[in-house]
Amino acid sequence: MSNADEQAGPTVSGSLAHRVPDLGALELLLAVARLGSLGGAARELGITQPAASSRIRSMERQLGVALVDRSPRGSRLTDAGALVTDWARRIVEAAEAFDVGAQALRVRRDSRLRVAASMTIAEYLLPGWLLALRAQRPDTAVSLHAGNSTVVAERLLSDEADLGFVEGLSVPAGLDSAVIAHDRLIVVTAPGHAWARRRRSLAAEELASTPLILREKGSGTRQVLDAALGGLARPLIELSSTTAVKAAAVSGAGPAVLSELAVREELAMRRLVPVPVEGVALARDLRAVWPTGHRPTGPARDLLSLTRG
Repeated sequence: MSNADEQAGPTVSGSLAHRVPDLGALELLLAVARLGSLGGAARELGITQPAASSRIRSMERQLGVALVDRSPRGSRLTDAGALVTDWARRIVEAAEAFDVGAQALRVRRDSRLRVAASMTIAEYLLPGWLLALRAQRPDTAVSLHAGNSTVVAERLLSDEADLGFVEGLSVPAGLDSAVIAHDRLIVVTAPGHAWARRRRSLAAEELASTPLILREKGSGTRQVLDAALGGLARPLIELSSTTAVKAAAVSGAGPAVLSELAVREELAMRRLVPVPVEGVALARDLRAVWPTGHRPTGPARDLLSLTRG
């Protein structure tokens, strides 16, 4: 071995995590230095004295130097231990600053929640969930953007929303999802419409050939209907909200296809009448969505939990 090799010392290998003691061990060493007692340091940190002794020995083996001299009169740092303690103090102070910064990030995250939801969920399910969330997190400001499923996906992917809800048959690209509820579309019409008095169910062909009051393309409701009818649904009017579609149907403008959730009140009051349909698959899943690989945290995680209650 050359003189240069001898001066360079042993080769250091492995990750830093294996070569540097953990924060718990460094905090213990600092407590020993401050109190002059291994037992006192153990009590301060809420561990047993044997556990404290074991942790000090493990740290000494890891570093390859003796850190603490133990005697009946107490524990005293060795010269190497005093030097390591100075380094440890700087590491712990840096960790405390890191913790304060991370806490500030959590506070900022938890102070707001941006939700994007397709119309049916926004109008008929989210109000109850948001009231429950407010009881849990009264200091979180919530903003809700209602739009069709395409808009929800766009807002999530552009980081304009923390959590989204959609009603379509498929999950938009770039998003992960969880089913939170089930729904089905029904055909409804005003009581004065001829379909309100029919005794036999509508066949798929008749539904597809009849002009309907519909949600716009891109909405979850329209996606389900187009898939069920092979893309043959004929719009009498295309409207961008469930409320507008209901109002048009109630006025007698024509039959509409809407979420069962959205028309419960109108059906109960006989302002709209359900029309039975056969041979058409109109069931759908309602989903929470978020960017792929970014599972909801903080208020978004709490809201997701409430949807499954």
